[in-house]
Amino acid sequence: MNTKAAEELPAVSVIMPVLDEERHLRTAVRHILEQDYAGPMEVVIALGPSVDRTAEIAAELVAEDPRVRTVENPTGRTPAGLNAAIRGSSHPIVVRVDGHGLLTPGYITTAVRLLDDMEAANVGGIMHAEGETEWEHAVAAAMTSKIGVGNAAFHTGGLAGPADTVYLGVFRREVLERLGGYNEEFVRAQDWELNYRIRQDGGLVWFTPQLRVTYRPRPSVRALAKQYKDYGRWRRVVTRYHKGSVNLRYLAPPAAFLGVTLGLVLGAAVHPVFLAAPGAYLLGILGGALVEGRGLSFKAKALLPVALATMHLSWGFGFLTSPRSLARKVIGSRSPSATDVVAGRG
Repeated sequence: MNTKAAEELPAVSVIMPVLDEERHLRTAVRHILEQDYAGPMEVVIALGPSVDRTAEIAAELVAEDPRVRTVENPTGRTPAGLNAAIRGSSHPIVVRVDGHGLLTPGYITTAVRLLDDMEAANVGGIMHAEGETEWEHAVAAAMTSKIGVGNAAFHTGGLAGPADTVYLGVFRREVLERLGGYNEEFVRAQDWELNYRIRQDGGLVWFTPQLRVTYRPRPSVRALAKQYKDYGRWRRVVTRYHKGSVNLRYLAPPAAFLGVTLGLVLGAAVHPVFLAAPGAYLLGILGGALVEGRGLSFKAKALLPVALATMHLSWGFGFLTSPRSLARKVIGSRSPSATDVVAGRG
């Protein structure tokens, strides 16, 4: 790319909220700094109160490259860290990256071009899960399959076009400032909630399979269960906060949880015929695992049904048990205004 073309490219701020990310942080930042983007770029890491070496590694990254700096995120909550990083950055294009996400080559260049070509407010692509252990390989297969996550394009791929939400996102700063950034009450589902407001504001959220971010799955059954329970819990809050935002895809896991739980209870207490529901669910995930497990090792194939059931049932449990008091707290709160985000009063 010639110098004139590079000078015309908008400057980019990459924002990254991190908490206990010593395992992946250095690699994630390297994938950012090695992007082929020819315009100016900065990386702002929002440091939560980690109990591992995350802060030490971040300090090393700052010392090694002048494009990297850190800001504090005392709460450790993702949306608060995102807003802190937005306040601590300055460029007109804002690229969100997580501490365990790895940008693929050409990601930023492609995203900036698409923002302009599509006149979009936010563009994003595929959350491409890749594991490093046998369990993580199984979770990755579950997270990239329709039986695991439904027809969400940012998980399973699809044609480019307008979308309800995308993974992470590359935004116009003016849009983030006008809408007040992320709603800090949404500990989870903050991406979906922000993209909903962008669409309500008339902005275009654009999905493209050209953009891929490598994602490292949770390393244990317990961690995966907590992750998906939180997803379901906070997705229910979104449906209560933004009336009319629910769709059938989000009702499938709660239906599965109820069917399995009631079937087991009634089958044991009333009549074995009620075991048909959990039996059908078991056969369904075993059959789905046979299809989606192609190419996996024997051990990962054996773990795949466990990963699928953990994701479905934890999400469903979280959705069904999400307290109304949590939604009332969110509804009664105030998202930081655009002025707050810029001035640091969020």
